[in-house]
Amino acid sequence: MIMKSRIVRYSLRLAKGLVLAGCASLIVASKTPDTLEQIKASGKLIVLSQNGPTTYYEDADGRHTGFEYGMLSAFAEELGVQLEIRDVHDLDEMFKRLRETTEGAHLAAAGLTVTPERREQVRFTPSYFEIRQQVIYKIGEDRPRKVSDLEGKKVAVIAGSAHAEELRKLAQRHTDLEWEEISDVDATELLEMVNDGSYQYAIVDSNAYAVHRGLYPNTAIAFNLTQFQPVAWAFPHSDDDSLYRAARRFMLRANTSGLVAQLREEFFGHISKLNAGGAQAFAKSTRERLPQWREAMQKVAEKYDLDWHLLAALSYQESHWNPRAKSPTGVRGLMMLTLDTARELGVNRLNPEQAIDGGARYFIKVRDKIPERIREPDRTWMALAAYNVGYGHLEDARILTEKLGGNPDRWADVREHLPLLAKRQYYKHTKHGYARGWEPVTYVQNIRHYQALLTWSSRIEEQRLAAAAKEAARELADNTAVDMEAAAAAPAF
Repeated sequence: MIMKSRIVRYSLRLAKGLVLAGCASLIVASKTPDTLEQIKASGKLIVLSQNGPTTYYEDADGRHTGFEYGMLSAFAEELGVQLEIRDVHDLDEMFKRLRETTEGAHLAAAGLTVTPERREQVRFTPSYFEIRQQVIYKIGEDRPRKVSDLEGKKVAVIAGSAHAEELRKLAQRHTDLEWEEISDVDATELLEMVNDGSYQYAIVDSNAYAVHRGLYPNTAIAFNLTQFQPVAWAFPHSDDDSLYRAARRFMLRANTSGLVAQLREEFFGHISKLNAGGAQAFAKSTRERLPQWREAMQKVAEKYDLDWHLLAALSYQESHWNPRAKSPTGVRGLMMLTLDTARELGVNRLNPEQAIDGGARYFIKVRDKIPERIREPDRTWMALAAYNVGYGHLEDARILTEKLGGNPDRWADVREHLPLLAKRQYYKHTKHGYARGWEPVTYVQNIRHYQALLTWSSRIEEQRLAAAAKEAARELADNTAVDMEAAAAAPAF
């Protein structure tokens, strides 16, 4: 009897345990997947952003690129999903969509400045960048030097921007401060408005102005409206913080692993200290000289699978697009080839078309010497340096870089060590000896800057042509409708 009762009690406990386990399994099975699990299940990370040179854009091959795109791609890869970017040009609309989450967007990444007002709407990751708000004015006009100088003036800002928030705060102390918030524009268009005199002043982010200033040489920085402010990704406020926590962890690693530094170098490292005179000369040459050689450069670039903007930037750095250019060392023509190089390539360096073709082939020849393990864009930048200073000196700099603890396959590291080739304590141990190592550093930086300006200028031109074609089509449709209405109303004879 005792044994039987023990067996009964054990059986009851076992049955009870099985029932509880089954209930637990049902509870687990019915649990709603969190946001991160849903994203991994769908295989897609959806991000709201703005098309532009500081965020994301298409390169010459039609592929997405840009600083923000590089960060987002790395995050999506870490999650094991595909990245989908939805372009939202209006900032107010972007924050509205993010808060409402009606379109399934998971985050916003568009160089968004972190402000107290925005923190009330969304939550931000740790910062990965810092910018200052800058007041821009037209050279030759009165330069404002403080906020009170803006009172009673025409100031343009992007609607829904942190710049507008800043002005609203300043207006509490500067009651005559006025500004216009303009929708559906970006920093490029604001700068153009100041450049052509439509507005006296505009407020833009420091990184946006640094990228664009070469396109608008008549503009300059009046003063910094703010100190440095953090830039971060934005997420909706939600009880489900699974994706937000994953993004926080990613951002902290990106800042410490070198990913942020690498992308900053790739997309902003070309920004040179182009003075007003240099910017005006480049803008004038782009208008007056480049059109003569643009088609030839495009044909050669297509022939050798190059970006024509790179070829044009290289030519501008060499000769300012002057086919008769000549240096004291004897190099000549649009691509400033030596006589020996021109003979080796079988071209007449004073013939513009032949010079462009020869320069392209010489660049490719130099680039092909660069070890295959060096990836783009470092490969191109090192090839440009070798085009300028010689492949032997580039190799000396790479060896020196490795000896001093740097990475010889990264341009950012090699760039730091090239100037050492001018110091005896270093060049006496190199194979090729002394070189003016600071020159290729400036050379590459300038070409990268010119290429970026030309690329974005082409994109602006394409957008204007598309807008003009759309407007012409609309007017044609309107006129056709009017003609048809008039014809219908005309009396029949």
